Amino acid sequence: MFEKFTEKAINVVTEAQNIAVKSHCISVLPEHLLLALVKEAKGISLKIFKSYNINADNLERELTKGISTGEYDKNLPILAFSDSMKVLLRQTLDFAMKSGNSTVLYEHLFLAVINDKNSNNSKTLERMGFDIHKSKQLLEKLVQRKTKKLYHPEIDESKEPEINLSTETDSIFDSSQSAKVFERAVSKLSASNYEILGTEQIISSILEDKNSDLSQILAHYGVTSANFEEELAKIQTRQSEYEGRQIIFTPNAFRTMHLALQTAKELGSSVVLPEHIVLGLLKTKKGIAYDILKELQVNDDDLAHSIIKPIEKQMPETLTILRLAKQEARRLGKSIVGTEMFLLGIIGEATGIGAIVLSELEISIKDARCIVEKLVGFGNEYFDKEIVFTKRAKRVLEKAWEFAKSENKDKIESGHMLLAITTEPDSLAMKALETLGVDAVEIKEGIKKHSC
Repeated sequence: MFEKFTEKAINVVTEAQNIAVKSHCISVLPEHLLLALVKEAKGISLKIFKSYNINADNLERELTKGISTGEYDKNLPILAFSDSMKVLLRQTLDFAMKSGNSTVLYEHLFLAVINDKNSNNSKTLERMGFDIHKSKQLLEKLVQRKTKKLYHPEIDESKEPEINLSTETDSIFDSSQSAKVFERAVSKLSASNYEILGTEQIISSILEDKNSDLSQILAHYGVTSANFEEELAKIQTRQSEYEGRQIIFTPNAFRTMHLALQTAKELGSSVVLPEHIVLGLLKTKKGIAYDILKELQVNDDDLAHSIIKPIEKQMPETLTILRLAKQEARRLGKSIVGTEMFLLGIIGEATGIGAIVLSELEISIKDARCIVEKLVGFGNEYFDKEIVFTKRAKRVLEKAWEFAKSENKDKIESGHMLLAITTEPDSLAMKALETLGVDAVEIKEGIKKHSC
C-alpha cells in the first residue's frame, strides 16, 4: 500500500505511529493521524488549520481526553494499525484514485480524515469551529489541480541531435589543468600500441598529478596511480571502449568528455577541469577506466559527492541558481527544469547581477512564482527520479557559457544566465517576464549598466 504514498504522506503516517507510542496506545488510531496531519501541515493545508485557530497543542488537548499520554519509550515496537485506521487508509487510496492521481498525497490523507465517520475526528474538528464542507471543497480542488499540465511546454520529444565533437574539443582544452592532463594522456598513448585516446589514458594521467586535490580525493577511495596501473595491466581488450564510431577519442572517452563539458557548465565553470572529467566518467558508467573504478570498489555517488563538495563551497552563482531551479521544479511537483525555473533561480540567488537587475525592474520572487505556476501548472507532488533540463534550458546554459568565455570569466555568472534567457524570445522565462511588464531591452540595458 505505502509504495504509492508520497514522502510527505509517509511522514504523516510515521508521525501518527510516533504519537500512538507516546500515548501508550496499543494501536494507531485515526485520531493519531489527524494530530499528525496538523503537526506535519505545510502550505495551503497549514493555512486551513490556522484559519480555524487549530494547532497541535489545542487539538491534542481535545483529542487526548480519551487517550492516555505518557513518556515516549524507544524500546516499544512500531504499533499495528487499528481496524478503523485500516479502513481510513483504504479510503485515502480511493480519494487518490478518484482525483486522478497515481500517488497518495498529504491532501488525500486530509480528505479521508475529515470524511471519516468511524472516529471522533469530524466531531472534534466541528467542535473547534472547523468547516468540514468548505475545507473538503478546497482540498478536492487542490488535488485535482495537481494532475494538470504534467507536460512541460518547453519539452521537445524529437530525437536529440547527434553530438559533434569538433564543436566541443577546443573548449575542453581551454583549462590549463585539463590541457596538461591531455598532454600526459597523449604521451601515454604514444607509448602504447593504440592510436585512439581512451578513458584509461585520461584517468591515468589525472592520477599522475599526485599533489592535486582531485588525486587526494581519489586516493581516499583507494584509487591511486599505482593500483590503477596495476588493474589496467590486467585488461586484455579495449572492447568496452568501442560502442560507436571511432574518432580522436574512443566513443566512451568522447562521451566522458562531452559529459565533462556539460558538468562544467552545470557547476558554473566556464572551463573544463580534471574534476569535471572524472564526474563525466562517473556519468557514463562505461569504459575501461570506469570498469577499473568498479574493480577497486569505488561508490559512484560517494566519489561524485566528494568531488562536488569543494566546488559547492566556492558558491559559484550558477550552481546556486541551478540548485534553486531544481527546488522550484520539485515545489511544483515537476521533474523537468525549463527556462522559467532558471528565472526563479536567478531571482532566488538574490546577490548576483541578474537578481539585482530584476529587482530594479520590480520583479519579485512571489510574483514570478505566481506567473510560472500559471504557465506550467502543478504535477505530481513528489518525484524520486532525476531532474532533467529542457532543450531550451540547455541552450540557455550553453549561451551563458559563451557569454562568460567572451568576457574571459572563470565562472558563469547570474548576469550571463539572464542575458542568455533574452536570446530565447519564445521561452517560458521570457513569457513570464513579459507578463510582468519587462522586455529584453530593459534587461540588457540593466546588465550592461551593472557590468561596467
